[in-house]
Amino acid sequence: MNKAELVASVAKSAGTTKVKAEMVLNGILETMVKTMREGEKVSLLGFGTFSVVQRVQKKGRNPQTGKVLIIPAHKAVKFKPGKTLYGRVQ
Repeated sequence: MNKAELVASVAKSAGTTKVKAEMVLNGILETMVKTMREGEKVSLLGFGTFSVVQRVQKKGRNPQTGKVLIIPAHKAVKFKPGKTLYGRVQ
């Protein structure tokens, strides 16, 4: 499912227009990004928790050439599914 399909599904289930559903979805996503950028977690009860983790610098290898390269330290988004979500998709 891509974003357009998600917007259409949300609009249909909420009984609203796609334009309004997309505005709400964009607002939710922007708020989540802002919150994680500030170093906080985003927890959605029954769905899961989004957080930002710091990855350390490490050595990697180019699979085509075999050359060793350094992967710099960086931040990454981590998602941990909640028990309800985990149980519903199995």
